[in-house]
Amino acid sequence: MACRGLPFLALAFYVLVPVLPPAHAALVTEPEALCATKSYDYIVVGAGPGGCVLARRLTEDPHTTVLVIEAGPSDIGVLPIEVPLLARQLQPNTAYDWNYTTVPQAGLDGRVVSYARGRILGGSTSINFMVYSRGSKDDFNKYAELSGDPGWSWAALDPYFRKLERLVLPVDGHDTTGEIVPGVHGIAGPLNISLPGTMLPSDSHIQQTTRELGHEFPFNEDMNSGDPLGIGWLQGTYGGGIRQSASRAYVEPVLGRTNLDVLVNTTVTKIIQTGIEHGKPAFRRVQIAQSSSSPTYVLNATKEVILAAGALNTPQLLFLSGIGPSTALRKLGVIPVVDLPDVGQHLVDHPQLANQYGVVRPSDDVTDPIARNATFQNALITQWEIGRNGVMSSVAQNHIGWLRFSENDEVFTGGEGDPSAGPLSPHYELLFSPGFVSSTGAPVPSTGSFMSFRTIVVTPTSRGTVTLNNTDPFDPPIIDPNFLSTPFDIAAMRGAIRSMQRFASAPTWRGFLTGPAADFAKVNLSDDAQVDAWARAQTSTIWHPVGTARMGPCGKRGSVVNPDLTVKGTAGLRIVDASVLPLIPAAHPQAALYAFAERAADLIKSGKPSCAHVEGT
Repeated sequence: MACRGLPFLALAFYVLVPVLPPAHAALVTEPEALCATKSYDYIVVGAGPGGCVLARRLTEDPHTTVLVIEAGPSDIGVLPIEVPLLARQLQPNTAYDWNYTTVPQAGLDGRVVSYARGRILGGSTSINFMVYSRGSKDDFNKYAELSGDPGWSWAALDPYFRKLERLVLPVDGHDTTGEIVPGVHGIAGPLNISLPGTMLPSDSHIQQTTRELGHEFPFNEDMNSGDPLGIGWLQGTYGGGIRQSASRAYVEPVLGRTNLDVLVNTTVTKIIQTGIEHGKPAFRRVQIAQSSSSPTYVLNATKEVILAAGALNTPQLLFLSGIGPSTALRKLGVIPVVDLPDVGQHLVDHPQLANQYGVVRPSDDVTDPIARNATFQNALITQWEIGRNGVMSSVAQNHIGWLRFSENDEVFTGGEGDPSAGPLSPHYELLFSPGFVSSTGAPVPSTGSFMSFRTIVVTPTSRGTVTLNNTDPFDPPIIDPNFLSTPFDIAAMRGAIRSMQRFASAPTWRGFLTGPAADFAKVNLSDDAQVDAWARAQTSTIWHPVGTARMGPCGKRGSVVNPDLTVKGTAGLRIVDASVLPLIPAAHPQAALYAFAERAADLIKSGKPSCAHVEGT
């Protein structure tokens, strides 16, 4: 590229002079490969769904320059990321993961939980299980209410969902009539959305259960219509048999733009104050390094620094930059610049529990023979490489359930009330996996044939924190999701398990399931204490952390960002990632994050701050 070989001046010495963009966009692995004297209009920290959407949308204007900085490597051409079924090998504790762990969780018998987050171009969209679920109308209308901005409502964001989606046929080309409502979706966006292209032995039984027990488990033709309640076909972020991450959808197609650079393998270690504007500290400079022992460089943004580092790393970076609760910062030796007590607070995540059943016919267990036999797995990967089809082209879960408790259910007797956003929002989720799944990471047993029913509480009331361990940006933050710490959450997990048991007891499952298996077989499901003990011993996370820099109304305390996602009390700083969500979606969050980022791009392009009329925002 035009500026290759011109080094930055490192550490305390730096030069910041705006120059014209290079002749070609760049995906570079070393800071030295960028221009020493170059500045950018926008510097985006993190390349998950927020960062990748902004990279594409902001550079639609050829006069706008953008640099995206990602701590991990590129995901281009990484086979386990491209092959959908290999998602199981990507998390936790891999080269593509931050490899975080929580503090011991009191609600989980003191266990430490692995906490996977994507450390790669595409962020967690490159290592997740690709479930695409928008959530309910009520969730988004609650965002509008909590932020004071009707632009976050379901009706206002629906055009953005359609803008980002490209609905494509499943890889096997089957007729999808009755499995999805095409009119709900976009057809020309960057992100492939599709249905499973490999049928599973359990599919017909799941469908039949919705007929036999339809009063409790009704069929829902399209759960992304704004009313997700019921059991339906799972929609995923894949197409043509290949995972579509945020980077594959949004960044790779536009790497030819002359006004976009992407720097990987590089960590932003601090956001630096560049002055005072209208009485507020401005932050338009970032400090970067590739390791704790490598040289440190600085880069300048002429307009904004935008944090898209996720619900764990964004608050960590704010703390390191002197933005957060002043008392806590001083104790760590960080000089406070902006006192925002809610940074790192309100962490909320979905607790997940896998419950195993046996299956009568070994052929109905799809995934365990693959896990047990490397030769068989390699043969399936070869089939995928040739035709992008077969079981490797799926995530081996074809249905999903979103369900609510009735108003008089015992889960509400703890006095907390209904935590959901409204009557269209579920309280819990069911997932169906044709093999042995352990929520604690236990290996697949060497013998036996299984099907796993996973229960996930999607309106938890437990709240946790993300805080600094120390001032070393390469040390992990202290993560405490505080799982199952409220009466509602443990009662909801208990209720979800019993709902799952009723589902698996439908007449259609006779001759398919043998009953509870592995350690789950030891649980007396009619005994509250035993069910709760099972939940506390086995629950972990489905890795959906949000809320640690949550959005709130202009001029009001109790939040970190304004309705336009600018950081309160600052200039030149914005956040576009899961940390801003003031309520955890009763859904897998990636769909909401794509839509949030699409609207955020338009808000940035408009140049109109939402809180200009309010003092102190």
